[in-house]
This record gives sequence, C-alpha cells and structure tokens, in this order.
Amino acid sequence: MDRREMIAAIGCFGASTLTAQAAVAPKSDGVRPTVFDPRVFGAVGNGRAKDTPAIQRAIDACTAAGGGIVYLAPGTYLCGTVVLKSNVTLYLEAGATILGSGDIADYKQLHLIFASNAQNVGLAGTGKIDGNGPAFWVRTNRPQVSEDLAWFDAIHLDWTHTPKHPSPMVEFEGCTDVHISDVLLTNAPGWTLRPFNCERVQIRGIVIKNPVYSPNSDGIDPTCCTDVVISDCIIDTGDDAICLKSESLDGAPVRPSKNITVTNCVLSGCCNGFKFGTPTFGGFENITFSNSVIYNDDVPLSSRSIAGIQLSAVDGGWVDGVVISGIQMRRVRAPICLRRGTRHTDNVTPQNGMRGVVIEGLHATDAILTSSITGLPGMHIEDVRLSDIRIATTMPGKPEWVSKPVPEVAPDYPQSRMFGWLPASGLYVRHVHGLSMRDVSFSAPADEWRPTMVFDDVQNLRIDGLQSTSALHGEPMLQMDDVTGAWVSDAKAPQGARALLKSKSSKDLLVTGCDLRGAAAVAEGDASAVHSEYNVMKKA
Repeated sequence: MDRREMIAAIGCFGASTLTAQAAVAPKSDGVRPTVFDPRVFGAVGNGRAKDTPAIQRAIDACTAAGGGIVYLAPGTYLCGTVVLKSNVTLYLEAGATILGSGDIADYKQLHLIFASNAQNVGLAGTGKIDGNGPAFWVRTNRPQVSEDLAWFDAIHLDWTHTPKHPSPMVEFEGCTDVHISDVLLTNAPGWTLRPFNCERVQIRGIVIKNPVYSPNSDGIDPTCCTDVVISDCIIDTGDDAICLKSESLDGAPVRPSKNITVTNCVLSGCCNGFKFGTPTFGGFENITFSNSVIYNDDVPLSSRSIAGIQLSAVDGGWVDGVVISGIQMRRVRAPICLRRGTRHTDNVTPQNGMRGVVIEGLHATDAILTSSITGLPGMHIEDVRLSDIRIATTMPGKPEWVSKPVPEVAPDYPQSRMFGWLPASGLYVRHVHGLSMRDVSFSAPADEWRPTMVFDDVQNLRIDGLQSTSALHGEPMLQMDDVTGAWVSDAKAPQGARALLKSKSSKDLLVTGCDLRGAAAVAEGDASAVHSEYNVMKKA
C-alpha cells in the first residue's frame, strides 16, 4: 500500500468513526484496505497509561485479517516493545506520539518498534516516535578536554547509556518490502533505525532528531541489506547520520550490503555524515550517495562531524562499486576519509579490500582536518576517482607537521582523526594503486606551512586540473614519496612555490601542460625522476 492509498483510506473516516475493521476506499487492485484503531482495543493515548497491549492487539488483528493500517489518532501513547507483523502499516497521524517507556521491563525486545521476518511492513504518517532517550542516558563526568584537543573530541562522550537500553529504537530484522515514510524519530536511547538482513527497503521523507550529545545515536544503519532506497530525509543526531554496516549477530554467514542508493538528504551530527562500518566483515557493493548536504552549524569543534564521507574496510570485508556525487559540506572536520585496515583478521574474505570508488561534485568549506585515502603496506586501496572536488580548510598546519612521520596504526578504529595532524593540508594518500584526480581545488589559510597533497607508496597516479593556495616557505604543492607512474597535467603552481612537486624515491613522474609561472622550478628533491614538457614557465 503506497502513501496515497493510506491517506485515502484514513481520510474516508473521521478519527472518531474508525472501527476495529473499517472497510474503506478501494486500493488500485480493487481490494479494500482495512483500518484498525488501537483505541477500539483499549488504547488511551494520554501519555500515562501503558498502551502497548492495545496497540499490539490492533496489530495482531490487522495481520490476522490479511493486513491493512493500524491508525494512531492524535495523542501520546506510552509504550514498551511494539511488534509489527506482515502486511501491516503503522500510521501515526499528525499529533500522534509513541512515547517509549522509561522502564526497561516494558521491552520484550530491546527495541521500541520491532519486526522480525515480516513481509510488506512499515511505518508512515507525520506523527512522532519518541524513544525517551534521557531516561536511559547518564553523565560520564569525564575530565574536561583541553582546548588544544577539541578537534579530536566528541561531545557525545559526555554521556553514556544505562546498562540495558532499547537500541536500535526501531528495528526491522529479516524483513522483505519494508516501507518507512514521513515519520519523525526522536530521542533514540541508542541507534535510531536499523533494517537488518532486509530486502527491498524504502525509507522516504523521514526526520530524525536526536540531541548532538546523545550517545551512540546513529540515524539510519542499514546492515546486510539488499535493494535499499533512502531519500528525502533530514537527520540531525549525536553520532553517524547514515551508516551502512556488514556483520552477523548470531554467527550466521555475513550478507553483503548491496544495491543501495541514498539521495536528497540533509545530514548533521558529531561523528560521520555518510559511513561504511565500523563493522565491515562482509561486502559493500553497488552503492550510490548523491545530491545531499552534510553540515554543522557554527558550533564547538567537538560537536562537528568527524568526517563527511567515511568509507572503511577493516574487518576482512570489501568495498567494491561506490559512486558519491553532488555533495555539499560545511564545517565538517574532514570531508573525505577512505580507510583499509586490519582491525579484525579472523575471517578475511577472498574479496577483501577497497576498490572502485568514485567521488565527484563534492564541495566542502570550513573543514579543519586533512582528507585521507590510506591502505596498508601490501594492502592497497585500488581504483579511486575524484573529480570536481573543492575543499577549503580553516585551521593552518604548523611547520613541524611537514616532516611528521605518520604511523600505520593498522588495527586502530578507522576515522579521519586516527593519525593526528597530517603532513598535507588538503589530501593525504598512502598505499594506493590507481588514483585519478580531475578538476580539484584546495584552499588553506595564509599561514599554512604544509604541502597541499602528500602521496606515499602510490602507483598509477593521474592528476588533471589542480589548483591550490600557497604554503609558507615556498613549500611545493605536491609531495611524492615512493610514487611510481604519475602524470600531472593542467596544474597551476601556487605563487612563490619553490617547485610544483617534491620527489623522493619515486620514478616515472610526468608533468605536462602545467602553468608553472608561480614556481621557481618543476621539481625539487629527486628531480631526475621527473620528465617535464609543454609547461608554461616563469620568464628568466
């Protein structure tokens, strides 16, 4: 049943005339949907009486009758676990609120809304599901973080959960044909919404609003799902906004997360905007993320997204076939972080790795941390393409960071801040085989000391169309260490640079068709590794 059919069905009756089995306007297939009103089954909706049994009776009657709509009229319905079943849509009218009980004993499952192995099941309406998160949050009373470490901090660490709490607040497990639209989900005690091991999931037009300090309050976490559309959603939360995962909770084989599209969303939070992981035991295939905004208001650094885009493969799984396009970011800490690591190595899949990632049309302003693409020695990230990228950072690097060693930290939690401050202002790339960059631009503060981009252990590098602001002391725009097979074209050297690039232990570097009038030379360091032709040079 689509949204228009539900509205037509409900609209044929005033809220006071809905009965336990009210036949209403016919669906497109000629079958009349049935509307069930939990008040007929004893629901009160005053925010004090526990309405779980009445709502559950309405759902049970609805599925037994072959399916239909369970309609919640305006009111506040205090509930523990509500179990949705096949062919049932729970519709929350404007002004209707399901309020989670603060008593953990009211939760037969640790979820407020739960469905398991159901078909054709969903949530709809412009009402609200309020998880009553504050009833399950406690302060950590941790020491205050010093101002110079605020860039590394996260405000949600000021809070933690009670030992038992409902999470995810809304859980669809092993379901097929899941439809969620229009509802407001708020104050989730933990994760907000997770489809797990589901097929054919549509999530459209929902709003998720959790406090920025709410602990572990992910927005939407599709896990091991196939054929998923998430569109037109607004998410503002205290953890990751949209986070795809691949893991098993019961020892069963891990299913990949695949055939997923996320589009037309507005995302905010204090962890990551769009993320793969952290559990990455299986695969992520055929995934797009497009036409969306990731932003933070002018808030303290600890309240800002750690990364706009965080793609990880750290538990033996794989990433293969991802397109990210048309993304506008503001005030995220790092716009891009791609990471291949070895957090868990017990069950490495034959396909393990990260490959086939395209990011295009990404514009980010007011960033503070360097974007990064990093694998490990002998475990390269492969085939990454960046185009039409604009990144502006606001926090300048110090001179000692230019030569700072970057640890491998192979088993560490994957995140943009895992290396600390990096030796590049715009992009740091290490252990990558096959990177193409076209029409990219970086800007940094006037007191920036670092090169724009650093490449370390990179093979088959292509840069076509590059601009950046100047670094102090004439630092070259590009630093290439142990790079084999690089071609740089149509780049413009910043004014006052000692050279376009600095080379060390590299070979087969080609620079062609570049505007080098702002630089004193094409290359410094191991300049013999660089072949240069058809460039515009500064006049003697």
